[in-house]
Amino acid sequence: MGIMIDRRSLFAGIAALPFAAPALAASGRYAISYTPDEWRRRLGADAYAVLREEATERPFTSPLNKEKRAGTFACRGCDLPLFSSAHKFESGTGWPSFWRPISREAIGTEVDRSFMMVRTEVHCSRCGGHQGHVFDDGPKPTGLRYCINGLSLKFIPAKAA
Repeated sequence: MGIMIDRRSLFAGIAALPFAAPALAASGRYAISYTPDEWRRRLGADAYAVLREEATERPFTSPLNKEKRAGTFACRGCDLPLFSSAHKFESGTGWPSFWRPISREAIGTEVDRSFMMVRTEVHCSRCGGHQGHVFDDGPKPTGLRYCINGLSLKFIPAKAA
């Protein structure tokens, strides 16, 4: 594996250990829900760690960082469209970044108090899959930076006209 950073191992430099606390995504309060075993089978180990256990992929490892085609970035867990390529920008952080979601209804947020800081975690509103975090250091017009794990997304190219 070796491409994930989880919350406990970030400072220790050990990648991909499962996070001890259950993720919000495991709470069962979403329209699409599966057992942990079903999610593992559907997603594979790396995407499961990010979407269901709130791990973080290592920066600059996602092929979606370089994705420049027109299209939609959907939740890898349930295919809900979350972000448009029209709202993607180069943040230099190492993760795909967007200045707004497709709609306010597409995503949910929760306060994340891990690593002795307060951040806003972003998750899919349909399946609860962890996407990343939103910060207030993005470009105009919103000033927001949705810093999203590439493993949480799947890219759907726009159909040629």
